[in-house]
Amino acid sequence: MTTVTDQPMTPAALRSAELERQIAVDPGRFRILTGDRPTGALHLGHYFGTLHNRVRLQDLGAEVFVLIADYQVLTDRDVAERLGEYVEGLLLDYLAIGVDPARTTVFNHSAVPALNQLLLPFLSLVSVAELGRNPTVKDEIAHSRQAAVSGLMYTYPVHQAADILFCKGNLVPVGQDQLPHLEITRTVARRFNERYGPVFPEPDALLSAAPLLLGTDGTKMSKSRGNSVALGASEDETARLIKGATTDADRHITYEPETRPGVSGLVLLAALCLDRDPHAVAEEIGDGGAAALKRTVTDAVNAKMAPIRARRAEYAQDMGQVRDILRAGNERANAVAEATLTEVREAMGMFR
Repeated sequence: MTTVTDQPMTPAALRSAELERQIAVDPGRFRILTGDRPTGALHLGHYFGTLHNRVRLQDLGAEVFVLIADYQVLTDRDVAERLGEYVEGLLLDYLAIGVDPARTTVFNHSAVPALNQLLLPFLSLVSVAELGRNPTVKDEIAHSRQAAVSGLMYTYPVHQAADILFCKGNLVPVGQDQLPHLEITRTVARRFNERYGPVFPEPDALLSAAPLLLGTDGTKMSKSRGNSVALGASEDETARLIKGATTDADRHITYEPETRPGVSGLVLLAALCLDRDPHAVAEEIGDGGAAALKRTVTDAVNAKMAPIRARRAEYAQDMGQVRDILRAGNERANAVAEATLTEVREAMGMFR
């Protein structure tokens, strides 16, 4: 089994560990919301960071909703480029890794009007100052692609609250850096319940134990940096990308993430694919140098991804079926969202 540095036992980490124990005992009591923005191809960092965990939770018996957040593409971009292509790419990747549309609801923002309508009452529950203090929003603004920050950027955390609460999600898989966003959701749920009556759960965070997977340039693997290996990449493309990865001058291969990020990132990638300890993988390569390391990584990635790529290619032969899966997910999400919006209107004393 691959081992990584221990998760610091913060209160959030302790709560997350307790939630994992509860999931093992009674997975059916959890409704999970997770998702991605369709801004490019999903890659190995996504797979080991979040995607395989969704399938794990689905297979345990939890109810999973996966959002393709097409509206949220516009938070840091002036236009949503190649949107249709990216949405279909996400769908292919989800199906290829094992997301089962019979057990997991896959849907997109723009097809669920009632979800987005929740944004209006939710915005009345938070102040502009609270949104401005959100550290994730500050970071997104700092790295925004837009010439000027749009209003959508400030409302991003509240839109995410609508994403989670429309289905009364009570568990959200997140990284440590996303906890402030989830706290906004908890605040919205609590204030709504206090003001209008109990409608929403206050969702918990299920912290990811996945390590940070570096890209081929030794920095965080990212769609926008051109340093990632896409899930749909061919064997030859994978070999080419890994061959060009950053290493260092020391021929002896070790796993030391702090001092040798490039080498250690490659070792970790091989270890994750092989389900082995990264120190053991590094020791086995030993004095083989960067060439032996890259061969090991290439072989491990291609072996791990082979069945996923085969399923992806099979689904891609019938894109009509893939689009039907999204339409069915949208219908399911719409029914859930309409029921929740009806509850919200009744709680607020509104007439229809």
